[in-house]
Amino acid sequence: MTKLQVRAFLYQLGCFAILFISARFLVERYTNLTGIWIPATAFVVGTLLSPKFKAMKTNDGEKLFMKWIFTKDVKEIG
Repeated sequence: MTKLQVRAFLYQLGCFAILFISARFLVERYTNLTGIWIPATAFVVGTLLSPKFKAMKTNDGEKLFMKWIFTKDVKEIG
């Protein structure tokens, strides 16, 4: 794995973790779900809302890109 692929993985993991923990807290606090349904619901919410990062080779070298559900286009990072 290249440096940018590792960076993309860490960004994606960090964003998912933040959204998962936030969603788990909110689901646990404001819904009547119990047991395995709390982390399952938080997992689905975190997966759907977290941005996707990918390192791709271009003519200018390897670059890091991000796609998110709330934006229409793919953005170059860094």
